[in-house]
Parts: sequence; structure tokens; C-alpha cells
Amino acid sequence: MSVITTKSTQPSGLSEFWYYFSRNKGAVIGLGIFLLVLFMAIFAPLIAPHDPNVPFDGMQRVPPVWSEKGNSMFLLGTDAVGRDMLSRLIYGTRFSLFIGLVVASLSAVAGVLLGLVAGYFRGRVDTFIMRVMDIILAFPSLLLALVLVAVLGPGLLNAMIAISIVNQPHFVRLTRAAVISEREKEYVVASRVAGAGTFRLMFKTILPNCLAPLIVQATLAFSAAILDAAALGFLGMGAQPPTSEWGTMLADAREFFQSSPWLVTFPGLCILITVLAINLMGDGLRDALDPKLKRS
Repeated sequence: MSVITTKSTQPSGLSEFWYYFSRNKGAVIGLGIFLLVLFMAIFAPLIAPHDPNVPFDGMQRVPPVWSEKGNSMFLLGTDAVGRDMLSRLIYGTRFSLFIGLVVASLSAVAGVLLGLVAGYFRGRVDTFIMRVMDIILAFPSLLLALVLVAVLGPGLLNAMIAISIVNQPHFVRLTRAAVISEREKEYVVASRVAGAGTFRLMFKTILPNCLAPLIVQATLAFSAAILDAAALGFLGMGAQPPTSEWGTMLADAREFFQSSPWLVTFPGLCILITVLAINLMGDGLRDALDPKLKRS
């Protein structure tokens, strides 16, 4: 009697990740937009039609090309001092993605380390770390970032440090909860009985099994960093002129809101679309990485 065997149609590995990620159509759209933004950031010198910081004499506040007084040299018009808006927006992707990457990395590294220590050792160490995180979370994030930047001094670097500190508690709490749920499981106990040291248990045994929710949190921190940096730039505490950062561009254009609305509209749309795309990607990552949310 012959035995008929059938291959499992259940995807595995990278194909499984893409299977669940692609089922979220919003996440696929967000990924496409993010890749486009990333492409513009990498190849900004080749794509931008003009130098973002060089003004054109007599070309102040030229409207977009589709307007009656538009100029074909400037597809999205010019700003109050005659700089090309399209070029400044394209170069602005570099600053926004750089800010998001640095802030998300700093917040994740520091937050994961503190959460790992708190969840593994518990006791007074855990209490001290979590009370500090509770104090940080007690303040509105933007207000606390403003206070920190005011102490450190205005500037892009200090703004990134402040935003990293503000976002850090989310990683600490998430890592601590994951470590507490993993530390008493059988595979950890078996590693401990086999003679594994503390650092090996923490970083090689427990931490890899806690990464899925942390990856999702990192994408949310990425988008939050872009939004907070734009807010600080708008308030004059982040990137300083003539930097082509989207929040700074909004601050420079606010007095022309009624007479030249495109100066405010285009940077605002860039912030909205980029942050929305990253959040949609994070939603897809949650579906792909969390076994509880995987649909049959």
C-alpha cells in the first residue's frame, strides 16, 4: 500500500514573515512609501533640482508651478528667501530619517539594557529603575523634551538626546515585562542548571525571545522621534536655520500661512505621510511577529 504524503503549505522563515506582513495592505503601502522616502534621502544630491540652501534673487515666495504665477524652475515654489521648496523637502528626508534612526537606536539600546536588568534581577534594582521610569512618564513627553533641550541648549544633537530620554521608558517597561514572563520558563531553567552564567542567560537565552515586541516598539519610536523633532524644530528648540528640517521649515513659514499657504502645507504633508507610513509598517510588523495575532 502506497502512502501519499503532502507537503505543508504553511510558510516558514522569511517567507512566513512576508506572508503575514503582506496580508496587511496598509503595511505594504506604508513600506512602499517608506522605501520611496529612503530612496530620496540616499540620493538627495542627484534628485534635488537645486541647492537647498542657495536663494534665488527676486524669486521670493514663488507659488507652485500649477499656480497662475508659478515658475517651471520651481515645481513646488520657493520659500520666503527664494530657496527651492522641492529641494529643501527632499533634503529634509535625510534629517528626519537620521533623527528617527539615532533616537530609536539610543532609546532601544538603553531601554532594553535597563529593562533586562530590572526584569532579571528584580528586587530593589527593579524598584529603583521602574520608579525612575514612572517619573519620566509622569510628564507629557513634549514638555519634558522641551525642558531637557532648554537645559542642554537648542540644537539638533541635544534635541535627539532629549527625545531619546523621553522614549526610553517604553522600551524599559516592555523589556521588563517580557523578561519576567520568560525567566522562569523551562528552557531558561535548563540553561541555568547546565551552568550558564548570568550574562549568557540574559543576552543569549532570554533576550532573543523578547525581540518581537521590541522591534514593533522600535518602529513606533522611529515615527515618534520624527514627530517630536519636528515639533521641537517648530518651537525653535531643535534643528536651527538654515537647516532644511521639516519642523524648522514650518517655523520659518508660519508668518506666511495666509499669504503663501504652500510654505506650510508641503512640510506638514511630508511629516504626516512619513509618520503614517512608518506607523502602518509597525502595524504590519506586529501582525507578522506576534504569534497571537497571526491569522489562519
